[in-house]
Amino acid sequence: MRVGILTAGGDCPGLNAVIRAAARRLMTHGHQAIGLRRGYRGLAEHDWIELDQRSVSGILHLGGTIVGTSNYNPFREEHGIEKVLSQQTQDPLDAIIAIGGEHTMMITRRVQEELGIPVVGVPKTIDNDVTHTDYTFGFDTAVQIATDAIDRLHTTAQSHDRVMILEVMGRNTGWIAVYAGIAGGADAILIPELELTVEEISAAIARRHERGKDFSIIVVAEGAQLAFEAGERQLVRASEDVDQYGYPRLGGIGAALAVELEQRTGYETRVTALGHIQRGGTPTATDRVLATRYGAHAADLVMRGETDRMVALHGTEMTSVPLAQVEGIKTVDLRYLELARTFFG
Repeated sequence: MRVGILTAGGDCPGLNAVIRAAARRLMTHGHQAIGLRRGYRGLAEHDWIELDQRSVSGILHLGGTIVGTSNYNPFREEHGIEKVLSQQTQDPLDAIIAIGGEHTMMITRRVQEELGIPVVGVPKTIDNDVTHTDYTFGFDTAVQIATDAIDRLHTTAQSHDRVMILEVMGRNTGWIAVYAGIAGGADAILIPELELTVEEISAAIARRHERGKDFSIIVVAEGAQLAFEAGERQLVRASEDVDQYGYPRLGGIGAALAVELEQRTGYETRVTALGHIQRGGTPTATDRVLATRYGAHAADLVMRGETDRMVALHGTEMTSVPLAQVEGIKTVDLRYLELARTFFG
């Protein structure tokens, strides 16, 4: 078999570990692994590289992706479908392993259903919001980076009696904010799934000061709304532009919240926005193992002919689910936030 492997959407720690595992598994059983460059663009434009023993050696610990990535969608690009079908006629692949988030899984399902190319999806996102899998690789690394930032902010917050706000990624869900907030001992956490008003946060800060705690750490997901008791709600945007999926470009809620808190409490408030630092760099050991399991299982599914499925982690078991079931997003289990609230104020 000739099996294409691609990465699509945003980059993520652990992508290379998936590529390595899938390619090595295929090669071990006598099959050929092909790297499709820049996501589905590589499939449409026949931009391929062979993934042999040499090319996948020494990449386990590397961030990013050796085959590149993009948001190319053949169903939205002019002549995209025709290009894919022409490529398959001239130089066909037997299957594709597509590594990406919810949008990539949607495209991947259509590639098999409408274009007839066997596919297997591998869920990837630092946000941990892909449905029907317990954890996605890249999430643990992002949480560790955010937790390290909280640890560092604690020392300067204590030294200067400041309120420190850490803004992390999380457009639709607050998994990173909640996990890092619990791990780092945050004093308040704002996420898209649950509203927490400016007045509530201000009161919690005041209670801490009454108990002799002269500093506070607040973690906020970029997709959380700035909310007030009077009912006003504001989704803070980095610009008026939208991305290719029509989503607003978010960012800046940390700074907006800082202004409100400083005015209400009188305490100096500073902001750190991690941004793309959360996406890059070396994956943690946990993500390397998880990504390796995902890649090997994806290759096994292809070799068994079990396509039109997404690899999934259920508990400790690596399994798979039909791609047709992978819709929407997986929101935060609010029991985690209830646990975190134990330590607020």
